[in-house]
Formats: sequence, C-alpha cells, structure tokens
Amino acid sequence: MSQLTESPAWQALEKHTPQLKKLHMRDLFATNAERFEDFSLQAGPIFLDYSKNLMTEETMALLFALARQERVEEHREAMFTGEPVNFTEHRSVLHTALRDLSDEPVLSSHKNVKPDIKAVLAKMKAFVDKVRHGQWLGYSGKPITDVVNIGIGGSDLGPKMVVNALKPFASRKIKLHFVSNLDGSQMAETLKELSPESTLFIISSKSFTTPETMFNAVTARGWFVSRVKNREFIKKHFVAVSTNLEAVERFGIDPHNIFEFWEWVGGRYSLWSAIGLSICIAVGMRHFRELLEGGHKMDVHFRTAPLEENMPVIMGLMGILHNNFLGVYPQAFLAYDHYLNLFPDYLQQLDMESNGKHINRDGESVDYNTGPIVWGDQGINGQHAFYQLLHQGTQPIPCDFIIALDSYNPACGHHPVLMSNFFAQTRALMMGKTEAEVRMEMEQEGLPEEEIKALLPHRVFEGNRSTNSIMFKELNPFTLGALIALYEHKVFVQGVIWRINSFDQWGVQLGKQLAKEIQYDLLDEQPVAKYDSSTNGLVNYYKRYRNIEGNKLLSCNNDWGVLQEIMEKEFK
Repeated sequence: MSQLTESPAWQALEKHTPQLKKLHMRDLFATNAERFEDFSLQAGPIFLDYSKNLMTEETMALLFALARQERVEEHREAMFTGEPVNFTEHRSVLHTALRDLSDEPVLSSHKNVKPDIKAVLAKMKAFVDKVRHGQWLGYSGKPITDVVNIGIGGSDLGPKMVVNALKPFASRKIKLHFVSNLDGSQMAETLKELSPESTLFIISSKSFTTPETMFNAVTARGWFVSRVKNREFIKKHFVAVSTNLEAVERFGIDPHNIFEFWEWVGGRYSLWSAIGLSICIAVGMRHFRELLEGGHKMDVHFRTAPLEENMPVIMGLMGILHNNFLGVYPQAFLAYDHYLNLFPDYLQQLDMESNGKHINRDGESVDYNTGPIVWGDQGINGQHAFYQLLHQGTQPIPCDFIIALDSYNPACGHHPVLMSNFFAQTRALMMGKTEAEVRMEMEQEGLPEEEIKALLPHRVFEGNRSTNSIMFKELNPFTLGALIALYEHKVFVQGVIWRINSFDQWGVQLGKQLAKEIQYDLLDEQPVAKYDSSTNGLVNYYKRYRNIEGNKLLSCNNDWGVLQEIMEKEFK
C-alpha cells in the first residue's frame, strides 16, 4: 500500500464507505428536510447544489480531513504565489495571474510577471480594435471578414469553446474559424469559404514546432501565397501567438505581429493569455476582460474560502469520493445550454490531460485511481441518446448538470420546458422508482396482472445516482470565466490529493515522437522492418496502396517535396 492509502484520513474513509453504500439518497432527504440548505452554496455568479450525492455530514467531515491531511491549502497558496508546482518541468503555474488585473505583484523565478501581462494585453487591444473596426486592412485594402485560428489542444479547444459560448456577444462582421485536425479535409473545407484578400490567420503554438499546427500553418501559407503571388503580403494576413520568436519570423510573420505568452502558462490553461486572441476578436476586449474578471472572482473564492465553504474544493472532494471510495470511475457533464455544447469536450481535455497520471510526486506508481473517464454532451440531446444507461445501466455515473436561469432566446416558452427537464432528471436519478411504485402505476393504467408481472422489473429504477446541479443567472463572459476557473481548481484539488502533477503531459509526447520517426519512413517506397510486426505490416500495407493507386501522403500543388520541406525546415 502507498503512503496515501495507508494514511489516517484515507483509512477513515475506507472504514466509513461500507456503511455509506447501504444508504439511499431518498431516505437521506426524507430524514433531513434541510439537506438542500446544508449541501448547497453560492460562489460569485455560480450556484451549486451537491445535496444529490451519496454522502452525509460525516462523509463530508472525513473528506475535508483528507484535504487538510494532503495540505490542499498549502499547495493552493504555492500555486498562486508562483512556486514551481509543475515539478517535472520546474515551472510556475500562473494562469491565475493572467486574470488578476490588479497591480498586486505575482512572482515567477523572482520576477514580477504583471508588467509583461499588461503589456501583452495592451498590444492585443490595439490589434483587436483595428481588426474589429475595419482598420486592419489586407493586401488589397479590404478589411478582415474572416479569422482562422490554427492550433491544437489548448491552443484550439479553449478559445473555440469560449467563442462558441459567447456567440450572443460576438461581432457579426467577422467570422471565426478554428482548424486543428491534421486531416487536411478540415483545412480544405475551411479554405473553400475564404478570400485571401480579407482573411487573417492566427498561428497559435507555444513552441511553433507542434507538427499538427505547423502542417496546417504551412498549408494555409501555401494557399495564400499561391493566390496573391507575393510572400510579403503574409505580414498583413498572418499573426502568431508563441514563445518561439525566431521560428515565427522564419515562417514569414512580421515580428510586430507576434503576441507573446510564457512558459508558466500551460496549454490547457492558455485561453486567458494571448492564445485568447481569437476570443478577443470575436467578442472584443471589454468582454474578454470580463471573462478574466469572472475567472479572478472564482480564484479569490478558491484562495480565501474555508474548505467547508469552498466550491472547487467541495466538487473535487465529490470526485474523490466517487472515484476512490464508491468505485464509480466515469464522470459525465451535461450542459442544458446550446451555447455550452463544446464545454464537455473542453472539460474532457482539462481533466483527463491534467490528472491522467499514475506516477506520484515521489516518482512512485500509485495504487489508487486518479483521473476519471470524462465525457458528456448537451443535456436534452443526451436524454434521447445515453440517459438510458445513466438511469438503468450497471455502472453508476456521477453527473454535473449545468444550466442558465435566463435564455438569450426565450422563444415560445422553450426555456421553462428546458428547466423542467433539468430539474426532473436530477430528481429521477436520485429517487429512482421502486417496485411498489411501478406496480401502482401499472395498476392505475389498467394493465392485467400477467402483463404487470412481465413488465415490472423493466420499469424499476434503483436511483441513488449522484448529481451536482450548477446554475447561474445567464451565460455571460463574467459567468463563463468563473465557471471555467471553478473546474480548473476542482481538477487541481484532486491532483493535490492524489499526489500527482496536474500540469505536465508527458503521455502526449510518446505518440508524437514515434509519429515523427514514421513520417520519414513514409517518404520513400521501401518497405520497413524495424518496428513490431503489426506496425511494419500497417505501414507497408499503406505504402503498397499508395504506390498502386498513385496517392501521395501530402498533396500541396502535387509537389511531393513539400512534405520533406515542412519536416526538415519547419519542425527542426
């Protein structure tokens, strides 16, 4: 057993869990009329009801004891003050500083990062205002009508999710596009809609060597240059968000059009930085600042509220309870808001890339579950897709239900019906339906006894399935910022308790390294034999197909040498 699983707080929860599993939430509500008041709270614009989780006051006391044993408060302060909590890469983790618009100093490696943050925000504002007001002109003198953000991972999913979520606040004069897929079809379909005279490309890559991003960037550059016949025009239509200034200039982008961010900004936490340039163009700097302010509001709550009144801590502890003591490993996020349709995808990356680790901070393999399997969808669509499994499947799945109390489009009374489904689903998952209730229902329907006996077991719901209900007045930039920060800190709390590093992602690198090696093997027609038999067989099968069919790995004006140029010049 590990030090964590042998620790007093962990052992106390292990001892408590068998009794907890014997309880049913419907009885907990029946015996405590104040359960909702006892287990709900407000933090900034966000309201959380966590009363529909299988836990008691004793459970919560034991979970808070575990959080204190694992020094959550101490680790929290270390993150906010710039200590290198990303210990495998010896980096501070200061995305919280990006959304703190005060003059209070924040140090990383003994340097105050605030002046640099404010300088980049000012540069972003000057650029964004020109683009949005039609003053940034393309090579032919036309204003920008389309912006293409080229990135992947945190450089794509975070900004794309926010732009989608804030559509009611977005400019209708400029259309945002996001390209991340290495499959050339996404870039091809995007470019079909665009004119080089009025298109701006944002290349978002911290290192400016990310293969997926650079392939797409070079493809976009090739498309542009082939139409305008002058590489100098790149400077009017390409900007970059990166830390690798030399590589950006080599690509052909004007150094004045580089927006910097820093090593202490992790990819999946980078939407608050210049990576959010596409957000700013979509909604304007004022709304972007409101997004930052909402995130900061949740930061202040997380940093100062006692654990027992701390929303990210409580949500993190609910996950620990399910994952490590109740044996429930998946986690579903169900957004009852059309504008949040990408939020479950964003949370999937945030959670699984952060806490999908099996090595603790001492370099030892853990003997307990860490990151859950995260998935989800829009709530109403899910009701007609996978809710059957949520209600009657063999694997209980804790769910976060998320909804705004007001709609920007309250047409024909849709929103009250949406709200009724939101409330009904959490109640149904908690209460279930007993055999006696089902029998009474079928008797009232006038069904014969023989049919009742046959159908009865199929119509019983055991219930006792945990949910969190998250509500807010409206989905505006401030609220969205607070909501994103809430989940960031929840993930952090769980990483601290599991004694892992939530801020590296070494598991992402292995596949990339192997892909780069295999890419070179695809440049010629010779069969390969240096890998395992399956990989050799698959590569050689592809090569045979390509040779027979006359296909090429990359088609850029039918120039096979383009691939080699990209790999040798852009990626090194």
